[in-house]
Amino acid sequence: MTINRRAALAFLGLGMATPVLAQAPARYSGAVAFRHGVASGDPLADRIILWTRISPAQANAGEIAYRWRITPTGKPRRFRRVKTLSGEGVTSVARDFTVKVDVGGLKPGTEYSYEFESNGVVSPPGWARTLPVGKTADVVLAVASCSLHPNGYFHAYSAISALPRVDAVIHLGDYIYEYGGPGSYGMDSKVAGHRGHLPDHEIVTLADYRTRHAQYKADVQLQAAHARAAWIVVWDDHETANDSFAGGAQNHTPIDEGPWNERKATAIKAYYEWMPIREPEGGGFAINRTFHFGDLASLMMLETRLTARDRQLTYDQDLNGLNGKPDLPAFRSKLADPYRRMMGEDQEAWLASELKASAAAGRTWQVLGNEVVMGRLNIPSPRKEMGEAAFAKALAASSDAARKRVARLEEFNKMGLPYGLDMWDGYPADRERLYAAIRAAQARAIVLSGDSHAFWVNELFDQGGARAGVEFGTTGITSPGGGDLLTAFPIGEVFASANREVVYNHQSAKGFVLLTLTPAEARADLMAVSNITEPTYETRTLKTYRVTPQAGGLSAPVEA
Repeated sequence: MTINRRAALAFLGLGMATPVLAQAPARYSGAVAFRHGVASGDPLADRIILWTRISPAQANAGEIAYRWRITPTGKPRRFRRVKTLSGEGVTSVARDFTVKVDVGGLKPGTEYSYEFESNGVVSPPGWARTLPVGKTADVVLAVASCSLHPNGYFHAYSAISALPRVDAVIHLGDYIYEYGGPGSYGMDSKVAGHRGHLPDHEIVTLADYRTRHAQYKADVQLQAAHARAAWIVVWDDHETANDSFAGGAQNHTPIDEGPWNERKATAIKAYYEWMPIREPEGGGFAINRTFHFGDLASLMMLETRLTARDRQLTYDQDLNGLNGKPDLPAFRSKLADPYRRMMGEDQEAWLASELKASAAAGRTWQVLGNEVVMGRLNIPSPRKEMGEAAFAKALAASSDAARKRVARLEEFNKMGLPYGLDMWDGYPADRERLYAAIRAAQARAIVLSGDSHAFWVNELFDQGGARAGVEFGTTGITSPGGGDLLTAFPIGEVFASANREVVYNHQSAKGFVLLTLTPAEARADLMAVSNITEPTYETRTLKTYRVTPQAGGLSAPVEA
């Protein structure tokens, strides 16, 4: 979808050459531009966050004044005037010239248009909808994750912007990536030559993180998705560093990159500046929060990275004993440790309370916005699932890197180990506590997950075999999945056939999940773009799955 600024401003009754609002107070009066578009986020029934960034022509601009305006888009009733709200403020280099306004006094379930103005320049317009109250017929949500700038065009964001209806975009993390420089993640893409990361090295400092956020938001396809609807976001690891946890990260070396707490705070400062998120009082990382869509659904966004997560186990670091051979009993003991956490006690208590309150209020669905895959994923044996002849043929057609990956799958399958230790599989006791909270609340849980660069449709069961809910995992916008390497193997089918909880898996598609909620059903459309390396693309529905409030599980798939 192309946002036609001239047409949009005409729709709003504005002219391109005339400022929307009165001239801002005299501070920096030089040239400015809105190079990073506009965005909105964290909608409530009566308020919403509006965001933009004002780029001054002079680096030492000092304070820049701005004004904002928000207007209902619906036609007013006869003899009633449309109520426009407006306000003003200043920004400066202290927050990288970004602007964030928490606008209150709005009407529930209402679509608004908004724009900013500074020094006589009008921003592109954006649109956002407040949350409904009372009886709600349906809600449409786009669920996205994992956009690696060098690896491809953000066609999936463009596809989201072109949807005929989307009430909010749920982004589950890895909005940016911290890597950079020659040979870094994604730089082997055919388009990386003109989409390489800025700065061209791994980001560590505040200036680095700000520059990286600015690069991503300069992308016109991402701008279009932000302008289309309000976003509800949570970070995952790459907004700070790969495989981050409360006390460190796999991709952080204190001796070279300084104390982890300083880097973590720096990264989140830039995140708060550049993202349309309502910041927690007093700062910090506590961004667990709930959004109620009338009497239909509650969306609970979970922060499971930086607040309380213990260090992830890894096979390279934790599996082998002193003799260098795998010590499975010791490893399984570490894995099952009930004191290892994804969420802290306060977070778990908050979630249990929110689930209980939502179900008690009669809302049909309790939706968890969650960074990483929750379902049980045992490492499969491609040889066993495919059969010897098909396996041998696929292996012969594979690259050396793919053969090494398959050999590792076969080796670890024999030990009966879980696929992802950075996922909920790496914290099974914490997952059981979460399932117990769902069961105690009698919640109808729908788990939304990102991070894995793959589509997942999973049935969730607790250790006793009782159903805990369903999971829809969204693939990456551009980030490479396992299927991009294992091109000769039907790796998604292998995972599905080897795991009871996996109903469907696709590890090479790029796209998003379109989730439609009604009182009668939850429908998940797995939306895929045809490519990420050509200028043009098409969008199609890979599969559709449904679950009803009374169902024992997911429906049979509906294919495009």
